[in-house]
Amino acid sequence: MSLQLLLISNSTNQGEAYLEWPRPHISLFLKEKNVKRILFIPFAGVNISSEGVNPSYVQYTQKVKTVFSELGYDVYSIVDEFDPIKAVKEAECIMIGGGNTYFLVAMLYRWKIMEPIREKLLQGTPYIGWSAGSNVACPTLRTTNDMPIIQPESFNTLDLIPFQINPHYLDANPQGHGGETREQRIMEFLAVNPLMKVAGLREATALVVENNHLELVGTRPLRYFEYRHEPREFQPGDDLSLLMEKLHPSEIE
Repeated sequence: MSLQLLLISNSTNQGEAYLEWPRPHISLFLKEKNVKRILFIPFAGVNISSEGVNPSYVQYTQKVKTVFSELGYDVYSIVDEFDPIKAVKEAECIMIGGGNTYFLVAMLYRWKIMEPIREKLLQGTPYIGWSAGSNVACPTLRTTNDMPIIQPESFNTLDLIPFQINPHYLDANPQGHGGETREQRIMEFLAVNPLMKVAGLREATALVVENNHLELVGTRPLRYFEYRHEPREFQPGDDLSLLMEKLHPSEIE
């Protein structure tokens, strides 16, 4: 298995330009990968129709294209391709933006490109995703923060990494909110899925996967969750190899 993944928590910090904070990490990631053109999948964008090409796809792609043009890369959208599966198979790099993860997954199945993308990325094709685009690199979408506005064919996603990501991880609830904290929600997930691990990926952080090596980049620590264990904090530069190791049933009995 050969993986080259850049999994970003969020596209934009408050007061910054679009994709401003991750640009150095994107440039570094792509620098030596001989990539010139990037296939963009905009399905996670909001206010998108369930069929056909909606203007939101065009607007989303143009927004992303503008940023990557400044970085020296050409971005083109899968919705403009006559044969989406062929486009995936021939892509130099694949990129999926943020938005609603449920809608994204529903469309990946509807367009029959979930498995072709997985096969392509397992061969070593570079991949960049943020927010929902990071969620789909996991085994399932079940640690997304999004509202289930549509029912996808399956909750199973690309299964490229052996753990779940919770993008936009928050340490506390907003003032005045009486519901569960993000940590409590993740603990609920682990109670039902005890063999899984979860990385709480805070804003302005990202995970870089090169083959079986995992690195946290950005300005904040990662919050690590495992069933029947207290959450742990990992700083950029720390050893994260435990996230790439699958749990065995005997370890949780």
